[in-house]
Amino acid sequence: MASRPMSPVEWGLLIALSLLWGGSFLFNGILVRELPPFTIVTARVALAALALWAIVRLSGHAVPRSREAWFAFFGMGVLNNIIPFSLIVWGQTHIASGLASILNATTPLFAVIVAHVLTEDEKMTGGRLAGVLVGFLGVALMIGPSALGDLGTNVLAQLAVLGGAVSYSIAGIFGRRFRSMGLPPLLPAAGQVTASALLMLPVALLIDRPWALSAPSPEAWAALFGLAFLATALAYVIFFRILATAGATNLMLVTFLIPVSAILLGALVLGEVLAPKHFAGMALIAVGLAAIDGRLLRLVRERRRPLGSDA
Repeated sequence: MASRPMSPVEWGLLIALSLLWGGSFLFNGILVRELPPFTIVTARVALAALALWAIVRLSGHAVPRSREAWFAFFGMGVLNNIIPFSLIVWGQTHIASGLASILNATTPLFAVIVAHVLTEDEKMTGGRLAGVLVGFLGVALMIGPSALGDLGTNVLAQLAVLGGAVSYSIAGIFGRRFRSMGLPPLLPAAGQVTASALLMLPVALLIDRPWALSAPSPEAWAALFGLAFLATALAYVIFFRILATAGATNLMLVTFLIPVSAILLGALVLGEVLAPKHFAGMALIAVGLAAIDGRLLRLVRERRRPLGSDA
């Protein structure tokens, strides 16, 4: 899967996924003012599960009942939700969000390594690794060099965020099994968030004690519904669709696009000003993605080959 360039449809889905997950920063920014983290995470996956199972019922898909399928759902929920959400939330209580974003952008680097070790069809290439490194530099530039000022302090918190990135990359490989099971993207999406909700509920009840919290404002409810239905339910249907056809390494490229989407949405919705570093960072990310895709490099080689042969 990773040996071929992504199709225009797959690139479109990847951009759509980055917009949905980039928008989650706006929703979370509203929610953290009124609700504690584990309550937000639990409500997010629980509401997404309700929405997705309603769609499953309406679409006529049979609910998987095999032990293998539900083992995979819980495994995916742990690797793709519980571990990274918990590690990153904890890490962000000790380090700046900019540094956390840069550390999280290492996900494609880990994905390239994990896929090379654990798969036969997503092996590392020089162009792919170079593209990942250039894309990572673009994210770091766009967020700003000042975010690296705390690098080296709060090492455990930084390792926690890196651990979340590793977990995301392993989840991408783990989720490849849903294709061999013949499950449409809707079912792994619903199963994963259901497993995550069941696992997170006791944590939220024990730590956050949500029954003692003040009632959320209408603005917070709107943000929660956006987070659950758009940035989770719809996003994970797209996530598993890309994973099934383009592979785990290509899917993890969304990590480079999320900061771009978040900054652009901030400019459009909140009126935030775009600085030159944002445009420079986006340009580097574009170069990195082009290198990873490989088509641009092959096109240049094909156009130069006749000239070289004439000489």
